[in-house]
Amino acid sequence: MADIKVEVLADAEIKAIHDAAIVILRDIGVMVHHEEALNLLAGAGAHVDPNTSIARLPESLVMDSIFLATKQYVLYGRDPQKTARFGYGDLVQLSSPGQFAWIDSQSGELRPACIMDARDAIRLGDALENITIVGAMAQPAEIPETCRDVVLTAELVKGSSKPTRCWVNSGRSAGYVLEIYRAVAGGDAALREHPMTDVLLEPISPLRLPKDGLDVVAEFARAGQPVSIGPMAMTCGTAPATLAATLAQENAEILAGIVVTQLFAPGTPITYGGIPHIMDPRTSICSFGSPEQALMAVAMTQIARYYGFPVYINVGLTDAKLLDSQAGIEKAATLLLGALAGADMFGHCGICGTDHGAALAWLLVDHELADYVKRIVRGFEVGADTLATEVVAAVGPGGNYLAEKHTVERFRRELWLPSPVWTRQSWDNWQSDGRRSMADRAAERAKAILADHKPAPIDPTLETEIDRIVQAARKNLHT
Repeated sequence: MADIKVEVLADAEIKAIHDAAIVILRDIGVMVHHEEALNLLAGAGAHVDPNTSIARLPESLVMDSIFLATKQYVLYGRDPQKTARFGYGDLVQLSSPGQFAWIDSQSGELRPACIMDARDAIRLGDALENITIVGAMAQPAEIPETCRDVVLTAELVKGSSKPTRCWVNSGRSAGYVLEIYRAVAGGDAALREHPMTDVLLEPISPLRLPKDGLDVVAEFARAGQPVSIGPMAMTCGTAPATLAATLAQENAEILAGIVVTQLFAPGTPITYGGIPHIMDPRTSICSFGSPEQALMAVAMTQIARYYGFPVYINVGLTDAKLLDSQAGIEKAATLLLGALAGADMFGHCGICGTDHGAALAWLLVDHELADYVKRIVRGFEVGADTLATEVVAAVGPGGNYLAEKHTVERFRRELWLPSPVWTRQSWDNWQSDGRRSMADRAAERAKAILADHKPAPIDPTLETEIDRIVQAARKNLHT
């Protein structure tokens, strides 16, 4: 079977967007709220205005930085056999690093997230095969923001043996987060050799690189950990009203982030985070499920490939507040297009609406959707054995293939067999089973997994060391 490749841009259009981004960076520039980064940029040949903190980047600096960046990498879990590979053609799914609100499993109402929500989400993410990188999904309100990332990192590495990721709050807290990963990996050299996490730099559209984000990137890049760069430029809001202009600005913001990251630590592995959105002009609210988002995601995948980078796109998301038809349409259409375009990683799993909250049932549905999409991406084979004319001849007109050896040997490879979260029942059986929706079955399945799944235990000595790091962070970051 030929590879399925979805594209929305011709080669000349990719080059035009690249050229526009170069013009933006060279003639307009990017505002950099970081003194060290500005000094490094000036030393590398950028024109820096100290009064405005705007750096104008020459094309040569941009292209040299793209060349320097590593474009393939692997993240390792506490169990080194559990990995997330970027730039290898894998489909990587990440459960959300954390939402502030939580959809209560009993009432269905939004409430502040708590630490027990994070622990449940980590355990469920650890159990689900299609969740490659585990996030905490919750930002617990009872934990101070200054050390929340450190506490959640500890919960992640204790509760899952997969690669993990959290939102890192500041350069100061980044040191403690990295200290935990060094303890798990077996030291600084081991963590450099086998990175366990990456960090997201989110440029603030239009055309700004934030101080806290750059502080964190400097820590992670110098520790040998990969960096994802993903602005959320919004068409009609923080980006122009055309998709092409939004892509050009988004590309410029990403390239600026790549330049600074390579100045901090040449060779740092990069994931190109092409995650633009639209702002609905009727509500001024960012949309997570628009058709334009799917189009831009495919385009950003093509642009990332133009430079050679692995790519993260925001697809598989929705504006819906319930696991309903809108959620299904928006999630499936955008994720399938992104996967067929060849992206590496996709919108964070477990999110309800436009970052309105998180829920275990939503994570379960995202896991199931990933399974469905992976089957489509895999395609099917055409050859003498799969055409099976000899089997057709043996069965003949009017027969059936149920008991044929060819069927027994082939059906599990050929057919996608859904989990109990899906229904293929007759109407009568579905009705006698309680007329349950997919949302109902997903919630029940999540509850059952949490009742049974026990993550791989962590070494007690390592757990003690992690707890020591967390206590130090709680004490020192509070001041």
